[in-house]
Amino acid sequence: MKTTKRPFIFINMAMTADGKIATANRAVSTFGSPRDHAHLLELRATADAVMAGARTVDSAPVNLGPGGAKYRRRRLAQGLAEYNVRVIVSGGGSINPRAEIFHDRFSPILIVTTDRIPAAKLQRLRALADEVKICGRETVDFPAALRWLREQWGVQRLACEGGAELNAALFRERLVDELHVTVCPKIFGGRRAPTIADGPGTPSLADAVPFRIQSLRRAGDELFAVFAP
Repeated sequence: MKTTKRPFIFINMAMTADGKIATANRAVSTFGSPRDHAHLLELRATADAVMAGARTVDSAPVNLGPGGAKYRRRRLAQGLAEYNVRVIVSGGGSINPRAEIFHDRFSPILIVTTDRIPAAKLQRLRALADEVKICGRETVDFPAALRWLREQWGVQRLACEGGAELNAALFRERLVDELHVTVCPKIFGGRRAPTIADGPGTPSLADAVPFRIQSLRRAGDELFAVFAP
């Protein structure tokens, strides 16, 4: 029996020098430089699909698209579709139907959820998205979801842009092939401020997900690091 491979997954996040990705009130804001934003679009230009959690698409005016014409030309030059597929993950289907991502219909929008989604929400999301895929009972079955993305939507390279709990789930299941981190010269502080990977965390050092540095460079006052398992 042939096994469908999953996509190559890379996470891209900006964080403060103290490891925070948002302030203590969990408001998503852009705190990186214009260079960091260009870096995000450069990375999106290498991916078949861009994925984010419901909180990310609800809390900020994002559409998960490829950006301007030069990035779309770069995609075409690499043999990719001009516009990437967009994937939203929400175990309970709590996605704002008025979120900006639904205003721009330039490429497919896919929603990954679970059996615990209420019927009314499922119906509403099916009217908004190109496809809603149920993967898992209480929590998202990411291996199944990723196989579906590869098999049904041709996703070979997937960019994940958070939030913290989505990242943590991918790390826990050892599904992250590459981690891109921009370290910004700010301190947010706050025990409630989210980090790159939230959720229950690992119970001991032995359970930590190991990574090694692939590259590190400085641009202005920011550090751009790439890690791999």
